[in-house]
Amino acid sequence: MRIFSKYKYQIKTVRRKTVLLLLFLPLLLTIFIFRILPIKWVRRFADFGGRMFYKFGKNSRNRALHNLKLIYGNEVTDIQLTEMAKASLTESVKSFFDYMAYSHVKDKKKYFRLVKVTGEEHLKAAYQRGKGVICLVPHMSSWEFAAITPPMLGYSTSAASKAMKMELLEWLMVKFRTRRGMKNITREGSYQALTEVLKRGECLIIMTDQDTRVKGVFVDFLGKVAYTPLGASRLLADTDAALVPMAMTRREDGDYLFTIYPELPATKTGDQAQDLMTNTINQNKILGEMIRKNPTQWVWMHQRWKTTPESLDRYLKARALEKMKK
Repeated sequence: MRIFSKYKYQIKTVRRKTVLLLLFLPLLLTIFIFRILPIKWVRRFADFGGRMFYKFGKNSRNRALHNLKLIYGNEVTDIQLTEMAKASLTESVKSFFDYMAYSHVKDKKKYFRLVKVTGEEHLKAAYQRGKGVICLVPHMSSWEFAAITPPMLGYSTSAASKAMKMELLEWLMVKFRTRRGMKNITREGSYQALTEVLKRGECLIIMTDQDTRVKGVFVDFLGKVAYTPLGASRLLADTDAALVPMAMTRREDGDYLFTIYPELPATKTGDQAQDLMTNTINQNKILGEMIRKNPTQWVWMHQRWKTTPESLDRYLKARALEKMKK
């Protein structure tokens, strides 16, 4: 029976990988087509794709509407909420299409015709101190462009990211990042790897505006309590790095603006628990300000407020039980 189960599992694995490969090949073809098409055509396809995503992407649409109502329900009408959700989902499609169309671009002149940068003096000043820079980036517009802009500007940069379930897509995205000079560190890697990046005086891209299963705290985010990762605050406590917020947004002409904000001072009183909380609150505040300036460019389809103290407690107890069984 064990041998039969083993072969059954292997057959399922081969079948799954075959399906993923068949899905991956059309993606490669699409990327090739996007590279040779004028960007205006790509964006027209993206507008259509965004409308289809809103119409048929039921789960993403409902999550976006739910989250927007949670934050803006008392400020705008239902019709306005619907338009905001449509715009948010369309922006996700447009930024993905743009990234695919420019995935081969390494020439800085061509890249910075697409992406304009403001506030680089804040990053430069922090970087020149040689203690490392935590680049706090929200999931706005094309956050993939946001992650590769510091290395395109000439700053040695690594990024912490969660490995994708689809291995081929993970390989492709990492390739797109590394060809622009960015080093990729998976979230499953060691915390020490992140601290070493900063101790070498380099930049580290961190995104803490999503609800993940990493160590976090419940603090305010856009006016509602949200479970927020402690990664950036822990790194501030364990290194002498600076924290510089930055965000990518889409301009009215369809291209991008990468805004680098002034350094966010770290609170270090000696009370580590309180400092972690205070720094995380301050980070969420600046992230919230970025999002409120361009609300339709954030990923409202993400389940940002899914974790509650009760659900987290159940999750931690289940993990502890699994470890005991092993």
